[in-house]
Amino acid sequence: MSDIPVIDLSRAPGERLAWDRPTWIIYLWAVCELLFVTNPWQISSSLRVRVLRAFGAEIGPGVVFRPRTRVKFPWKLHIGARSWIGEGVWFHNQDHIYIGHDVVISQETMLTTGSHSHRRDMALLTRPIHVDDGAWITSRCFVLGGAHVGRSALVRPLTRVEGTVPANAVWGSSGFEHVRFA
Repeated sequence: MSDIPVIDLSRAPGERLAWDRPTWIIYLWAVCELLFVTNPWQISSSLRVRVLRAFGAEIGPGVVFRPRTRVKFPWKLHIGARSWIGEGVWFHNQDHIYIGHDVVISQETMLTTGSHSHRRDMALLTRPIHVDDGAWITSRCFVLGGAHVGRSALVRPLTRVEGTVPANAVWGSSGFEHVRFA
């Protein structure tokens, strides 16, 4: 087995590649995220939204942002009017995430735009996520970079989403299984 290569992770590419802001801004955001966005004791959705906007997030009017939410880079987050972001949602957005208006992202869902899954050298690969107007991504879904959820589509709980979910579709499974779309 010694002839099978192992990647020296101390030399892996990708460290800080998605950091498109100065280090001090990244660290300041980390403190503000902890105090005002992720903090379960901070109950004000409007304060959460104001802090995200101060760091460059584009968030429309009437958006509800519940506690325990995480946002990797707020300047890469775009949310339309009247959308609801559930408790514990994690935007791991090393690339841009575009959420339309009147969208629901339910509790404990993770949207991640970065991956190493197709590269043996551990290089960071990023692709944006698009969620169209009126879509509902229910609880504990996992949405991968490059996904596009169509207008008024509903993604069932515990669904892994990659590719395209058609408009007005009810998609996914009743268990946590992989669902791939054309």
